[in-house]
Amino acid sequence: MTLIFGHRGAAGTYPENTMLSFQEAHHVGANGIELDVQMTKDGELVVIHDEKVDRTTDGLGYVKDLTLKQISHLDACYLFKQYSKKTPIPTLEEVLNWASQLQDSFVVNIELKNGIIQYPFIEQKTIELIHKYKMQKNVIISSFNHYSLVTCKQIDAEIETAILYMEGLYKPWNYAKTIGATGLHPHYYAVNSFIINEAKQNSLDVRPFTVNDEEVMKNLVNDGCAAFITDFPEKAVNLNKEE
Repeated sequence: MTLIFGHRGAAGTYPENTMLSFQEAHHVGANGIELDVQMTKDGELVVIHDEKVDRTTDGLGYVKDLTLKQISHLDACYLFKQYSKKTPIPTLEEVLNWASQLQDSFVVNIELKNGIIQYPFIEQKTIELIHKYKMQKNVIISSFNHYSLVTCKQIDAEIETAILYMEGLYKPWNYAKTIGATGLHPHYYAVNSFIINEAKQNSLDVRPFTVNDEEVMKNLVNDGCAAFITDFPEKAVNLNKEE
């Protein structure tokens, strides 16, 4: 069965990378969520996609230049006028604490956003939190920074890692093995039935992003793709039931 991961929660209908969004993805039956991690000025891990807070909050500036206290005062929901209550940027710890208490095998795909800014010890801090909440079996760490994925494997060889990539990587299943990754997270343009089948033969799971078109969803399900990441988990879950 093809699993459904909510992209930044349920980012198509809820403010991305917020507890509101993550809880909605779980509520509608997604098998997991994908989220993004940056680091504050005082070394705390927070869940936000961009290096700056400008696009998704009512604040301005780089995450790296703001303390956790300053970040906590921002509203990550201000663009969604239908939600009158202020919604903060969550910490990674907050999300893992919540996910660890769910009764199902809910997966948290943590994307380390350290391709542009090299956050010191982000891998170590992330893995320490994963262990704190005993989420080792329910976490996937992904990144466009593949050096970072190697570092994660050096810290904990048992935690699953997955390579993020955008273009047509040649025999990605072979490359992934060289850095110890067991997951391929390509842009959906960069995947097809051949790649999915070859990855399966090499014991790698393919989980494309960000899949919002129903025809693409159906094709991935029919090809036996391990999972896909979508802004609309409710739509994907319902479609999955029909296939």
